[in-house]
Amino acid sequence: MITLEDVIKNDEVQAFVNASQKQLKALGYTEHSNRHISIVSKRTEEILKKLKFDERTIELGKIAGYLHDIGNCVNRVDHAHTGAILAYNILKEMGMSAEERTEIMMAIGNHDEKTGTAVSDISAALILADKSDVHRDRVVNTNMSTFDIHDRVNYAVTDAKLNLDEISRKITLTLTIDTEICPVLDYFQIFMERTMMSKYAAKYLNIWFELVINGIKLL
Repeated sequence: MITLEDVIKNDEVQAFVNASQKQLKALGYTEHSNRHISIVSKRTEEILKKLKFDERTIELGKIAGYLHDIGNCVNRVDHAHTGAILAYNILKEMGMSAEERTEIMMAIGNHDEKTGTAVSDISAALILADKSDVHRDRVVNTNMSTFDIHDRVNYAVTDAKLNLDEISRKITLTLTIDTEICPVLDYFQIFMERTMMSKYAAKYLNIWFELVINGIKLL
C-alpha cells in the first residue's frame, strides 16, 4: 500500500511542491512549501489518531495533508481543485486504489474556505490542521515596512498550538499574538472564514472547536 514516505520520495510531487512555493513567493504569499505541508500532514495525523481512526485512514490523512497545496503550482486561484486532480493522477500512477485516492481527492478539493467544507473525516481533519498553521515563520517578505495585513497577522503570531483533548472531545487552537505588531481584531478580519470553517469541521468530527488568543477564550 502507498504510504506518506512513498509520496515524499516521488519526484513529481517534489517538483510540484517546489513550483508551488516558487509561484507563491513571486505573488507575495506566505510560505506553502515543505514546512507548511509537513506541519499540516502531522497535525492531520494527530487529530485522526486521537479520535481513534484506523491506521489506514490516518495514513491517507497524512498523505492528503502533504499534498493539499500542490495545486498552487498551476495557479493560486482554484488551487484546491487543481491540486485534487493532480494528487489523484499521481496516486493513480503510484498504484493506489481508486477508493483511497478518491478519499484524498475529496479532502484536498474541499480544504479551501472559499469553495470547500468538511465532507469526510479526512477532509475535516485536514481543514483543522491547515487553518491552524498561523505563524511568523510563514512570512516570506523580509521588509516589514511593506507588510500587507496577511504578513502582519502571521508575523504577529509568535506561538500557535493545536491540541485535541480526547476526553472532553475539544480541539483548541491557542495563539500568542504580539499586539504591538497587529491588534487581535486584525486576525478576525482576515481569518473569520477560516475560523468558521474550522468550527464546522470540528462539528463534523463530533468535537468542539475553541480559539484562545493571548490567554483569552474568544470562541
